[in-house]
Amino acid sequence: MTPNLTIMNVSRVLQGVKTAAFTSNARQKLLAFASLLGLLLFFSMASPSFMQTDNMVGILQATAVNGVLAIACTFVIITSGIDLSVGTLMTFCAVMAGVVLTYWGLPFYLGVLAAIFFGALSGFISGVLIAKLKIPPFIATLGMMLMLKGLSLVITHSKPIYFNDTPEFPLIAQDSLIGYFLPELPIPNAVLILFVLAVVSSLILNKTVLGTYTFALGSNEEAVRLSGVNVDRWKIIVYTLSGAICGIAGLLIASRLNSAQPSLGQGYELDAIAAVVIGGTSLSGGAGTILGTIIGAFIMSVLTNGLRIMSVAQEWQTVVTGLIIIAAVYADILRKPK
Repeated sequence: MTPNLTIMNVSRVLQGVKTAAFTSNARQKLLAFASLLGLLLFFSMASPSFMQTDNMVGILQATAVNGVLAIACTFVIITSGIDLSVGTLMTFCAVMAGVVLTYWGLPFYLGVLAAIFFGALSGFISGVLIAKLKIPPFIATLGMMLMLKGLSLVITHSKPIYFNDTPEFPLIAQDSLIGYFLPELPIPNAVLILFVLAVVSSLILNKTVLGTYTFALGSNEEAVRLSGVNVDRWKIIVYTLSGAICGIAGLLIASRLNSAQPSLGQGYELDAIAAVVIGGTSLSGGAGTILGTIIGAFIMSVLTNGLRIMSVAQEWQTVVTGLIIIAAVYADILRKPK
């Protein structure tokens, strides 16, 4: 079967699903955006310090890391998969950047490439475990999460790696390219990277063959397989891309902290998955948007920041986060086409 005919067959498989999901996705994005505006209004009324410039910049910085991880999760979840390793993979990529730059003293650009490369390699391994060995995504990525956490601690001897000898490294996330041209808008580079990555990822999902197969895998994997598509190959590609994006998140958090903290990372996957689901991506696969994911990431950051400003105890912040995840999953169940 020729590639063009294969793509046409896959497009037919997707057509009905997209038509049914379009209205639901649009409604979910509007609801998520309205929720974000409601949270901003509530916290600005509850605390006068919430809308201050420094706090807004802090929210943007926090959203940058979680947003990048959420974008990585979006690709995987659309295929009806899951990746529990994104948080520790982010940390592992930061550690490998530290190894290249601080331990080995190599040039700056090699450290950046190392983070993205090891992220892609880890994603590739997860994809092979899931596609070729038929290990369920939950178990495969849970195992990767634990392995990557252990490797980060072993490589660093459980000690942080600092980037004091690489003065340009903190500029990745902390500097403000926009601020040079518009001093009244000191938006950190991390936020700029998030939005550029979001645009590129959206184009990949909506304008490329990879995006078509990503939606198709989540919509009806067996029909795609019968259409002549090498399902295993495309699934591995999706997980590899997701891992590379986690490498970018590793660069952002290491740049923000000016260090690679080997014990950091576990728990980030929950916020990332919550942002994806809040943004309208279905856990059953086949539906989702990058824009919705970004809105979901901002909701999580605004909520966490607002509760902290209102002096809500950390324990109750965790409770609220758990309730939001449950509510988002239940909303996903309700909006599924019957």
